[in-house]
Amino acid sequence: MRITAHTGGVISSLVILSSYIVPAAALYFYVNQDTPKCFFEDLPKDTLVVGKYKAEEFDTNQQKFVEDTPISILITVEETFDNDHRIVNQKGASKGRFTFTAAESGEHRLCFVASSASSGGWFSHPEGIRLHLDMAIGETSELESKDKHQINEVVSKIKDLNNRLQDIKREQAFQREMEMQFRDQSESTNARVVRWTIIQTVVLGATCAWQLSTLRSFFIKQKLT
Repeated sequence: MRITAHTGGVISSLVILSSYIVPAAALYFYVNQDTPKCFFEDLPKDTLVVGKYKAEEFDTNQQKFVEDTPISILITVEETFDNDHRIVNQKGASKGRFTFTAAESGEHRLCFVASSASSGGWFSHPEGIRLHLDMAIGETSELESKDKHQINEVVSKIKDLNNRLQDIKREQAFQREMEMQFRDQSESTNARVVRWTIIQTVVLGATCAWQLSTLRSFFIKQKLT
């Protein structure tokens, strides 16, 4: 990887990382306002690049670089082997991240442009703002491992929620089954009560009829005698 600063042309060139043995590069550099600072990186096809950045502006009162300033960062990635075809054009706050995957093998140019709405501390430091960059290349990178760990945590939480949902569904099914059994038992009991009431009514009716018949016969016999 090599880094250059552009003000209409190449001002300086510095080799800062040239091997894939170390998949992640953490560094900081200074950027003047609205002046691109570019990196060149040869990337194999389908290589994932994940980067995190943080811009700091010099505070004249504290005499040090501070975060959370009104700085915006423009990030562009271009394929130099394909007529500078731009594959990333992202503008964000003073702190954020970016990701992209190399569609083809070849040299890629990553540029960072900083701009600020404030004017108090921008030119207080002779070299502008300080931009921290933590960039990881490849699937074995530390940043991607962190992302995978976070994804695994989310997947684990989703599995726990699914298990709880299944438990709730089983509990609801059990409650419905118990309600059905209770309803069937209640209906069976009610049916037996109704049948017993009918039987009692029939028996009482028959008894009354027999008693009336007996009394009638008795009175008839008494009258004849």
